[in-house]
Amino acid sequence: MEHRAVAHKKFNSMAPPGKRHRAQSTKIQVIKGRFTKFQAKYLTTDFAKRLVLDPSLLWVSAILLLVGELFVNVLVIQRIPYTEIDWIAYMQEVEGVVNGTWDYSKLRGDTGPLVYPAGFVYLFTILYYLTNYGKNIRLAQYIFCGIYLITLALVFRIYSKSRKIPPYMLIFICCTSYRVHSIYVLRLFNDPVAVMFLFCSINLFMEGYWTLGSVFYSFAVSVKMNILLFAPALLLAYIASQGIYGTLKQLTICAGLQILLGAPFLLTNPVAYLVGSFNLGRVFLFEWTVNWRFLPEEIFIHPGFHITLLLLHVLLLAIFAKPWFRYMKSFAKLQPTGVGMVSQLFLLPLFTANLIGVAFSRSLHYQFYVWYFHTLPYLLWSTPYSIWLRLCILGFIEMCWNTFPSTYASSAILHVCHILIISGIFWRRHPTKDLNIDVKKEK
Repeated sequence: MEHRAVAHKKFNSMAPPGKRHRAQSTKIQVIKGRFTKFQAKYLTTDFAKRLVLDPSLLWVSAILLLVGELFVNVLVIQRIPYTEIDWIAYMQEVEGVVNGTWDYSKLRGDTGPLVYPAGFVYLFTILYYLTNYGKNIRLAQYIFCGIYLITLALVFRIYSKSRKIPPYMLIFICCTSYRVHSIYVLRLFNDPVAVMFLFCSINLFMEGYWTLGSVFYSFAVSVKMNILLFAPALLLAYIASQGIYGTLKQLTICAGLQILLGAPFLLTNPVAYLVGSFNLGRVFLFEWTVNWRFLPEEIFIHPGFHITLLLLHVLLLAIFAKPWFRYMKSFAKLQPTGVGMVSQLFLLPLFTANLIGVAFSRSLHYQFYVWYFHTLPYLLWSTPYSIWLRLCILGFIEMCWNTFPSTYASSAILHVCHILIISGIFWRRHPTKDLNIDVKKEK
């Protein structure tokens, strides 16, 4: 065989110059032909417009922006000074557990008692050891940079699969919010960690991995309780897609994980753990509020005000419950088709339930912006408003969250924006017919 190969090579080298020239010309023509086809298909004005406007090509922008965000975050970490707010307190709280204290009432930091569930303790204990007992701030910042990029990738996957928003909106998600970058890599709050696990669970739910999705969702709750704001819509999704038995199974998984994670604390002092980590009656400081600055402080801290907000929250959830359940039933029916845009029926109730919870929160602090920041483009593109009005609303929300300290005007404008989005979604609460038509075209 080796002798034949050598002989064949010698034969080719001995071929007449004319034949060699024709072979090379043929290869050049093939390459030119391929380049011409590539140019005709991709190097055109129409394709450039599609890259900006066509949701089916959102993944291209997503990849480019993820690479860009890596460099931007490294630059932010290297050039902008870190600001200490809660990181030292987090490390002090988990240090108590490291030293053998399992009584939640005895776990404290400089900012007060530990008020987060057990998942927070375990995750930040890992960070405690990775960062030399919390002293290596720069390493912690790079870890949170990784959390930020993972979260973005999960969000981009949701948007790419659902085909709801145009690719140019990813620029607004990445490039327009100094506050969000600050929350992740300059402040090191626990909110981004919970949000990362949340978006991981949503991706799993969209693919039909309900049990694994429930595990990640429950773990997100164990890091910070605000993830429960998605729970009303998720419950309807369980019922619509899993039935009563399946719903009980998923709820058992969610509750069981909470019990498992909290077991060492529950066995030591169950009341302290439940009251400390799932305290629904917690009173926030007026000086940090983003959303209720225009109220007198005596009204802000009054229990009647909190009860009123809770009742309005429940009322609005009840108003949306019927269309949400219809969306979820349609999602359960159409999900086996494998068409990604069907996930719109699942995402809208989830994101709206969270927005309603944010809108009626007793107080929003600056780090809470990440609770719903990445869902805002999706919510705005679910309203009947013009593109310019949608962008204006997004801009005003960003302005409100970047106003420090908050003012009467900034907090009032934030509420107006929330009301506009919720009202717009309510007006367009019957999208299933249009979606069914789009699904048929997609198939």
